[in-house]
Amino acid sequence: MNQWPGFAIPRGFKAAGVACGIKASGNLDVAMLFSDHLCMAAGTFTLNRVAAAPVQWDRALVPGHGLRGVVVNAGNANAATGNQGLQNAEKMAEMAAAKIGCSDRQVLVASTGVIGHQLPMDKLQIGIDAAAAELSAEVEAFQAASRAIMTTDTVPKVAGTTLTTATGETVHILGLCKGAAMIGPRMATMLAFILTDAKIAEDHLQQFLSEAVDDSFNCISVEGHASTNDTVLVLANGQASSAPLAGDDLVVFRQALRDVCEELAKMIPGDGEGATHRITIDVTGCLDRAEAMAIARSVADSPLVKTAIHGADPNWGRIVSAAGYAGIDFQESEMSLRLNGFPLYHKGVPLIFDAVKVSSHIRDNRETHIELIFTRGSSSIRFWTCDLTAEYVHLNADYTT
Repeated sequence: MNQWPGFAIPRGFKAAGVACGIKASGNLDVAMLFSDHLCMAAGTFTLNRVAAAPVQWDRALVPGHGLRGVVVNAGNANAATGNQGLQNAEKMAEMAAAKIGCSDRQVLVASTGVIGHQLPMDKLQIGIDAAAAELSAEVEAFQAASRAIMTTDTVPKVAGTTLTTATGETVHILGLCKGAAMIGPRMATMLAFILTDAKIAEDHLQQFLSEAVDDSFNCISVEGHASTNDTVLVLANGQASSAPLAGDDLVVFRQALRDVCEELAKMIPGDGEGATHRITIDVTGCLDRAEAMAIARSVADSPLVKTAIHGADPNWGRIVSAAGYAGIDFQESEMSLRLNGFPLYHKGVPLIFDAVKVSSHIRDNRETHIELIFTRGSSSIRFWTCDLTAEYVHLNADYTT
């Protein structure tokens, strides 16, 4: 079994990553992830009404069975491209299918990059031909694929795990994702591809993925901008066992999939464009999860909260104010706040604290922890975001020029 640092590549999968000139930088820009065996597939997609052409192609096929893999390009989102974009997404699947020897409807597609430009199909044909020729089960091929899906990411994002079934069989899960900005998923540009050799029923796979995404990719934000292309796909080729997972094995797989999704999701705000802090927001004591989510997202998307953290300013008023306009009908006396473990506000009353000490703690640590503690109920949520820096503005102001 090929080993990547800390985890193994699932049986029967191959990958490739090549450059074909879609990215002006000349960096890797086409990835392929394919199985030698037919796969069950599950997915979640953007809720943006302007859904990219590859999202529309994949939605028609997922959840489903008999899939072989996914081909991905970076540098061009194929979004807001009309009927020509839809035709190009289908052609992208056809080109990959011709090389793999399968039907185009067994191939999923994904794109990421600049919105509103038609795919350069001549370059993409060259890239798909080259990637298909280089498909390999070697670690280096998966490493190349993880780099090929990047746009403004500074590092590849990979996570995985191995679990053992009650009968002693090993099941592997490997996930690759990309994303650093335009991150505000409602299921940025955010893509994630999860491969597993588990044998699992289609309905279980979709249910478990949807649950995992709700608690991971849907709990991150960089600036709250829900992309046109957000996609999370999982492919399961069933090579780990002869019988589908059942009983306690299903429970273990469900948690393992959730863990991999969470690990990948946390990497995205950690790599937010220009970010100097990753911010974890815990909202506890709410009436229900939706209430906690609304408050967490309101705080996470506040430019004033994000800039305060960047400046190591313990301006707690920005945090409680952002919670206050989340649309939840709570009383001030029901809310308390801790920042990096320091109590700043308790049941609607400000506390005396050492501002210099708290500021230094924020400045000296990349991880920032905001805790909003309510006394309304027992529901909670954990959410991740990052600070907002001048570098973020520069990167996005100059993105297409």
